Amino acid sequence: MKELTEEILKFNEDRGWGGNHDARSLAISVSLEASELLEHFQWISSEEAIQKDKQAIVEEAADVFIYLLQLANVLDIDLKEAVQQKLKKNAVKYPIPTNL
Repeated sequence: MKELTEEILKFNEDRGWGGNHDARSLAISVSLEASELLEHFQWISSEEAIQKDKQAIVEEAADVFIYLLQLANVLDIDLKEAVQQKLKKNAVKYPIPTNL
């Protein structure tokens, strides 16, 4: 992920887009892009949305990920480590049911 983050940062730097990439702005952008992703599923089934707009859905998912990687960079979060720790925490909070 480090290489991908560096690629995103260079892309932004090459275009002079670094001025408002503070934690607050990036968190807002994650939410806005997630809302744009969700919009593709509004009022229709998942299957219909995917059939109708799969490429647009892919692009919105990528936008969410791009902003999330930038936010993690600004906050010095190792997302891989954060996910692993969250999974451990969730495993305790939500144990595997014994009746499966």
